[in-house]
Amino acid sequence: MIVVIDGPAGSGKSSTARAVAEQLEIQFLDSGALYRVATLIYLKAEKNKELFFELLKEKKISFHFQEKKFSVLLNDTDVSNDIRTMQVSQHVSEVAAMPEVRAQVNALMHKVVEEGIYIADGRDLGTAVFPNAALKFFMVADIKTRAERRLAELQKKGDDTSLEEVMANIADRDEIDSSRSADPLKKADDAIEIDTSALSFEEQVSIICDQIKPLITS
Repeated sequence: MIVVIDGPAGSGKSSTARAVAEQLEIQFLDSGALYRVATLIYLKAEKNKELFFELLKEKKISFHFQEKKFSVLLNDTDVSNDIRTMQVSQHVSEVAAMPEVRAQVNALMHKVVEEGIYIADGRDLGTAVFPNAALKFFMVADIKTRAERRLAELQKKGDDTSLEEVMANIADRDEIDSSRSADPLKKADDAIEIDTSALSFEEQVSIICDQIKPLITS
């Protein structure tokens, strides 16, 4: 079974999905992290698309959710911290818009969720990747709130970035994600919308857990 949370950058979907997985003891899948790994490969290829696509086919991307942490590996090397830099953030929407990248990441996700119960977060999971998901949520928040959340994450990792830079980056990503031709960011017709701007973290986790519990206990 798969439950999905979509929404724009910084809406809180990843941290919320992770907390829900912990509370309900189900598996967590961070689709955005997989696109960030692809972006890391893109940057290592110095943005040469021909070389990038070759490397993307050659390199092994894997992940696991253990002890409350989602870890992503590239050729069995943990790159969980490397993918969270501002440089990766500045290019991830560009890379995620590439049909070749989306096809590979989607195939990886479909294979993984064949067994077990998962909650996954992303941009187009409810509309394009898992249209038959058991439950769909769409999280939103105003841009300043989203930028402040992302800035706090970056500062914890020692990234010296201003709030204005983060807001500009999020605005750019919103535009790219919403206007791309391949699976744009949009709310699925049957998704439950949650505006997290004025909600505490505990409240948004509780709202989603309450919706999922009947499905996994029946």
